[in-house]
Amino acid sequence: MKNYGLIGAAGYIAPRHLRAIKDTGGTLGCAYDINDSVGIMDSYFPDAAFFTEFELFEDHIYNSRSKGFGCDYMAICSPNFLHKAHSAFALRAGIDTICEKPLVLNTSDLDELEDIENETGKKIYSILQLRLHPAIIALRDKVAADTSGKTYDVDLGYFTSRGAWYSASWKGFEHKSGGIATNIGVHFFDMLSFIFGSQKVSIVHHRSDDAAAGYLEFERARVRWVLSINRQHLPTHTPLGQTTHRSITVDGEEIEFSGGFTDLHTASYQNILDGKGYGLKVVRPSIETVSHIRTAPIELNKGEHHPDIARVVGA
Repeated sequence: MKNYGLIGAAGYIAPRHLRAIKDTGGTLGCAYDINDSVGIMDSYFPDAAFFTEFELFEDHIYNSRSKGFGCDYMAICSPNFLHKAHSAFALRAGIDTICEKPLVLNTSDLDELEDIENETGKKIYSILQLRLHPAIIALRDKVAADTSGKTYDVDLGYFTSRGAWYSASWKGFEHKSGGIATNIGVHFFDMLSFIFGSQKVSIVHHRSDDAAAGYLEFERARVRWVLSINRQHLPTHTPLGQTTHRSITVDGEEIEFSGGFTDLHTASYQNILDGKGYGLKVVRPSIETVSHIRTAPIELNKGEHHPDIARVVGA
């Protein structure tokens, strides 16, 4: 049985990690969050120690290790801008790390974490759950088996409505979340490189606090993409009352992967336990992509536009 610690126990994504720990036969020894709304822990690990002060959590980690029952893994579910610091803490405490996406905000952060990995001998694994989705694996295998050398035409649209709270939270500040493309898009960009190979071209058509759009070229695909958290940007064909619209088409054919998400964190944990986790080198391409999108010039007249971009840019 593996023993886990968890940083960010009150966050939105923490319950998926709690379930994954439970479902893979692990136990949660301790957890930390500055907020104390963590009653969900009672459904999984009611006896886990909990701290709202990091110094006390840190003391507990080191004391537990000295007594021979330290953590094997630290799950990081804190806000994006804290992932690097919390991962570095875990590594230096002698703990392998399982971190939510995005692992970091900038590629320079990856370089620093790699140095710490080398110093400590411990590893960081990122949750890249779409790589484990059966529909995505099937598409990747189909592309790999296609020896024609063709380049696929892909449209990626992800509209996920968020209320006014979003801009007031840490997610609304680019230096904390990385911006829209990083916060809600990084795992999609990773998925694209997983299926279609390395990225060759990146053009940004639009970038604002609530939306982003652009054009990417990979070894085997041309991709028009748009991301938005503004409900006013929802495509007109979105069913009434539905607040999220996700669509990926490949050569005009819709790829259906809306289902099958609930167990992907458990699959990710099992993948790590089986020695197949996704480390820093795997994460780097998607971090490079979102870092470029964050700072690149807006070039609306270059590349191909996503069909729904007019609603986003107000054209």
